[in-house]
Amino acid sequence: MKLYDTQSRQLKEIDLTQEQVRMYCCGPTVYRDAHVGNLRTFLLSDLIARVVRLNGSQPYLIQNITDVGHMSEDLINDDKMLSQAKLEKVDPFEIARKYEAGFHLDLAALNIEPAAAYPRASECIEMMLSLIKKLVDADFAYLGSDGTVYFSAQKFASYGAISGNKLDSLKPGHRYEYSEEGAKRFHADWALWKAAGDRTEMVWDSPWGMGFPGWHIECSAMSLELLNGHVDIHVGGIDLRFPHHENERAQSNALINEEAVDLWVHGEHLLFEGRKMSKSSGNVVLLNDVIKSGIDPLAIRLCFLENKYRSQMNLTWNSIEAAHETLKRWRLKMAQWSTDSSITVDTEIKEAFNTDLDTSRVILRLREIEKDDTVNKASVFRYADQVLGLDLDRPIEARVLTDQMKVLLNKRATARNEKRWADSDQLRLELENLGLEIKDTPEGQVWS
Repeated sequence: MKLYDTQSRQLKEIDLTQEQVRMYCCGPTVYRDAHVGNLRTFLLSDLIARVVRLNGSQPYLIQNITDVGHMSEDLINDDKMLSQAKLEKVDPFEIARKYEAGFHLDLAALNIEPAAAYPRASECIEMMLSLIKKLVDADFAYLGSDGTVYFSAQKFASYGAISGNKLDSLKPGHRYEYSEEGAKRFHADWALWKAAGDRTEMVWDSPWGMGFPGWHIECSAMSLELLNGHVDIHVGGIDLRFPHHENERAQSNALINEEAVDLWVHGEHLLFEGRKMSKSSGNVVLLNDVIKSGIDPLAIRLCFLENKYRSQMNLTWNSIEAAHETLKRWRLKMAQWSTDSSITVDTEIKEAFNTDLDTSRVILRLREIEKDDTVNKASVFRYADQVLGLDLDRPIEARVLTDQMKVLLNKRATARNEKRWADSDQLRLELENLGLEIKDTPEGQVWS
């Protein structure tokens, strides 16, 4: 099994002989619902874990829950948790628990298998403080004149190995302001522990006074402490490559004096209808929006699977609806094909999974198998679905027409024969409101 390693810029083989493959995935900051673009990253860690298991090994995945809100270096003015709490006029931890619960519902709807643990940042403060103290004692961190503890970027010689950003090329900017009177020694140093100042919410005591953790330290703390000091596969979105993962690597490696992560895996961005998904663009789509429209949420999973995880993809409502129809067709055919519950290993599918998680190639292979009458189709589909997670063996739900539906269908057929199109359209709406899907064909109307 090989995956593309962002740091080495090449495919690297996963050691599947060890008892467990230790995985860490950067989780959500729970100040709002995760949109479908966010969920693509969390699906990536699920797919990797499933392929590890397909190869006979056991994944052990930790996924953090960021409930202290720090997503930028501007920790005072850009704390997402506090901003949302103020907007909704509730306690920030109430915000965190609300959106954390929604996150787990989304994972379940996408058939993403639960991680071994979901540690919350707010419950791991002591863990972070312990690591920060070790960094200070090792002279990788220092106390600034503003009471904030900073990591000294210049002390870490290989900074930039993941992103290619070298310290001597990083220019001071709005996130890295520095002057001779500044609290930092170097403009690219970052906060490990921020002094509370006038802030009174979400603050904790520390050896350096009241404050709160910086953006990057929680992932170093949780990954090292909960995975016994080493991560085999670290997963995250491409937007986290810099500065988050670059800074996390510096912190973790400085603590253990070796590479803490074997392999860095990054999933690419998602566009929706050709544009980056964002609140300002007004094109944010939640999984619940898909479900409310009557579409199986696993149609979103199939859309993602049809694209390589390292390729930017453009999701559209048309592609989601097409995936929904494909799922319905495959489940119906599985019920028709299946005479047993056997699983047949398909070497092409296995090779695709093991070669940088090429799920798009797997989907193409299944479309070929669908038309091939020389193989046990259901058995091969079942093998692929161990990773794809599309629930293809789901029983078809039998629905019986009610008397009201029968009357309306007959009325609509008559209206169409008499070319009363307005009446036909109105009757279609009534039937759709009752849960039927109507299609008009040259042979007449059909329903499902």
